[in-house]
Amino acid sequence: MEKYTRDNLTIKAWAEEDRPREKLILKGKKSLSDAELLAILLGSGSREETAVGLSQRILKSADNNLNELGKCTVKELTRFKGIGEAKAITIVAALELGRRRQLSDIKERIQVRSSQDAYKAIAPILVDLPHEEFWILLLNRSNRIMCRERISIGGVSGTVVDAKLIYKKALENLASAIILCHNHPSGNLKPSQADIDITRKLKQAGKTLDIDVLDHLIIAEGGFYSFADEGLM
Repeated sequence: MEKYTRDNLTIKAWAEEDRPREKLILKGKKSLSDAELLAILLGSGSREETAVGLSQRILKSADNNLNELGKCTVKELTRFKGIGEAKAITIVAALELGRRRQLSDIKERIQVRSSQDAYKAIAPILVDLPHEEFWILLLNRSNRIMCRERISIGGVSGTVVDAKLIYKKALENLASAIILCHNHPSGNLKPSQADIDITRKLKQAGKTLDIDVLDHLIIAEGGFYSFADEGLM
């Protein structure tokens, strides 16, 4: 007699509490694994594979890392058997919504009490970029973030930073302080001499305008580097 396992049975043949949709209703969204949540988006697998099995295979290709999966394009996802363009678009859209959800907290005017707070406010924008961008966080007197402003877009190894443009944005928004932020697509968190020089230049310019430069964050996939934490401010 052929031996069946849960992997080669259709999801409908599973116990009700094990099916992703039913499990979400019965036990709540936090009870589901990443693969089960992804399976709900897919809706179905193929004759050879359940939606959960397919989801597990997709996640495995991204080292079981949702951040890595979020970098996949529609074309890359359709290379998986059982993933057509519609399903690929659904995955890409869902992960983009997750990224934007992280950004939407800015409406609450997050108070920056540490470099970690600043990192959380800017990382979703910078961490996945294949090129360098320079941004600033504009803060009020209570160190609450009023807005984020992109200053420049560069190439894979650098971007131009214009002090006049930075302080124009700060003055327009009546900012009391700013935090400088840029990414290193290479993943190297060590600041370059150019990074150190521009930080000193902008810090000095801020003193003249009574706008404090609180920190400079370098963002990479592995985390961040804080000039303030390292005593370089």
